[in-house]
Amino acid sequence: MEETPIEERSADEVSLVWGRVKNSKLTQVRISPDATPAANPAFDVTPARLVTRLITERGIAEASAEGLLKLFPERAKAAA
Repeated sequence: MEETPIEERSADEVSLVWGRVKNSKLTQVRISPDATPAANPAFDVTPARLVTRLITERGIAEASAEGLLKLFPERAKAAA
């Protein structure tokens, strides 16, 4: 069985949140004590056969090279 790669992301992603202080200024706020250790593993194990659509900034495409090229016609010309 193939091992799933696990990325270790920054602990700040789970220790800090964005919020507004009294003067309405947007700032990051720590939600755990300073000395609290945190782990933030990230991985994706969705089998490709279960992915049927891809959501992009240009819309939703079939999960295939052809589907993506329909949303990015300038790349279709370069690929031809």
